[in-house]
Amino acid sequence: MTIEFTKYHGLGNDFILIDNRSSDQPQLTPEDAVKWCDRHFGIGADGVIFALPGQDGTDYTMRIFNSDGSEPEMCGNGIRCLGRFLADLEVADTGKSKAQYRIHTLAGVMIPKFESDGQVTVDMGEPHLLAAEIPTTIADPDQKVINQPLEVAGQTWNVTCVSMGNPHCITFVDDVAAIELEKIGTLFENHSVFSQRTNTEFIEIVRSDYLKMRVWERGAGITLACGTGACASLVAGVLNQKCDRRATIELPGGCLQIEWASDNRIYMTGSAEKVFVGSRD
Repeated sequence: MTIEFTKYHGLGNDFILIDNRSSDQPQLTPEDAVKWCDRHFGIGADGVIFALPGQDGTDYTMRIFNSDGSEPEMCGNGIRCLGRFLADLEVADTGKSKAQYRIHTLAGVMIPKFESDGQVTVDMGEPHLLAAEIPTTIADPDQKVINQPLEVAGQTWNVTCVSMGNPHCITFVDDVAAIELEKIGTLFENHSVFSQRTNTEFIEIVRSDYLKMRVWERGAGITLACGTGACASLVAGVLNQKCDRRATIELPGGCLQIEWASDNRIYMTGSAEKVFVGSRD
């Protein structure tokens, strides 16, 4: 069976998007996704995203398989790309699209909204801070994990943990460029204190309103950007009194604008770009 796809990226975090609106089951298996994401023998991507029919009153449903075949709860850059993909599909179908969509994900309902300058703003919901919500055993289940010591690779790191529907472990460093991410990223991801593994963000505070970030994504490894990671990192910065509640997060692939608003919800604004369309058996 030939399957059509469109490639998108959000700040270099790239995805294969598949129109799956005619079925509530993904057209590919996790094993297929691994092959499609292979950058030498496949199309090449950090993950495959499926646009499925909505549920529980939403417009659509998002499913995503990482490049290793695992299924995360959500993806921040991916949800922006999915929003743009859905708008493109609706324009092709009817000649018009909505200004925003309600999308069901395993992390809850996400709402991408299209700005006049082409950027996409997503209501990412409220951050979860208790150890049981991450989940992690660094602290007692009903306690927050803020600036707690964690031994990794023979070094003690002070970490703060945040869930944006998926787990994040954030640590602040003097120079993100000096971090040997390819060596220690997997050690954080698979640390025994994280029963569901974790995404890991290394943050350099440039100013209270400007942060630099490098990320090791659970199931994908080093990527150029991570939207949920940027959101979690801003929350961690605020909790540690290191940054403002609205800041620019600089990632290797570009910048995101993140705000932890007075309603306790996180708002992420960034780009979503179409790369090419194709088909594969």
